[in-house]
Amino acid sequence: MTPIMDEASAFIQQCYQELNKSEAEIGTRLQQIKDELDTEGTYTHTTEELIFGAKLAWRNSNRCIGRLFWNSLNVFDEREAETEEEVFQALDRHLDFASNGGRIRPAITVFRPSQPGRPDIRLWNHQLIRYAGYVEDGRYKGDPHSVEFTRKCQELGWKGEGTDFDVLPFVVQIGDQPPELRELKTGLTLEVPLRHPEFDWFADLGLRWYGVPIISDMELKIGGISYKAAPFNGWYMETEIGARNLADENRYNLLPKVASCMGLDASRAATLWKDKALIELNIAVLHSFKEMGVSIVDHHTAAQQFRLFEENEKNADRNVTGDWTWLIPPVSPATTHIFHKEYDNTWKSTNYFYQDKPY
Repeated sequence: MTPIMDEASAFIQQCYQELNKSEAEIGTRLQQIKDELDTEGTYTHTTEELIFGAKLAWRNSNRCIGRLFWNSLNVFDEREAETEEEVFQALDRHLDFASNGGRIRPAITVFRPSQPGRPDIRLWNHQLIRYAGYVEDGRYKGDPHSVEFTRKCQELGWKGEGTDFDVLPFVVQIGDQPPELRELKTGLTLEVPLRHPEFDWFADLGLRWYGVPIISDMELKIGGISYKAAPFNGWYMETEIGARNLADENRYNLLPKVASCMGLDASRAATLWKDKALIELNIAVLHSFKEMGVSIVDHHTAAQQFRLFEENEKNADRNVTGDWTWLIPPVSPATTHIFHKEYDNTWKSTNYFYQDKPY
């Protein structure tokens, strides 16, 4: 068998067995795929296979602590989208559905796969919603992670307002055609102003973050088929925002500012001023999201949910793979059971993979 037939066979057998289909149905489907590969050089997933494959890829994602909810993923089949405008409209629908007035729904929108003789659809955005980053005279404004992509958007004619929280546009490219850019529609960007339950001054910092993390630059692979445009989302764990996006020195680097406002002694590391500021920053994120009714989970609850996922998989006679370095939360990891366990970091082939930037 060819490598793609090997992967297709393994996927179809797993998919059909978990969907309680018969051995005869498995055999028939594998013969259809073999015939398609012989004539076309590729094969096409049924809608049922696509839905199961996208969910399975989440269940297999070694770095995700939120896998308990893998089977609740809403899958939108947009393989018929041909033009940039059709892609933009599908992204709007995804964003509107996932946002859901704050009650975030996990979703993935799958565009056509890589196929012989057809140009790939690529999304230039790292996440569908992300803040711009600017650098001038060695000083950053906004999100330093976005500086390169922001420059590309500016080259395409986009102009930001130059604030710390300018929402970047969608950028879509089909094959070798010039990329097309479009601003997000008003009202589609769910944003949460950050406040603290005890510190009134916190609101004066003018901080905010977007409510739905939609990863849009990873490749979805299902049974040997590559989907290079398949944006997907769950909901935030508070440490992603409060301990990484806003706190990392190479991101918004807000710990010194928060510590200063708290009146902490930052003259030496031993005062643990970073730890104190970090905790309050995360408390503000949790408080603000919950106050506004936007779905979010704290890292202790997420770890408990992951323990339940592990139990479910054990009961189903499936092994849990995981990347320990990603599964442990960046705040108080030793207070979770994950810190005290080892995980098999083998990557299963139906999964989400990093891919080279299209620009």
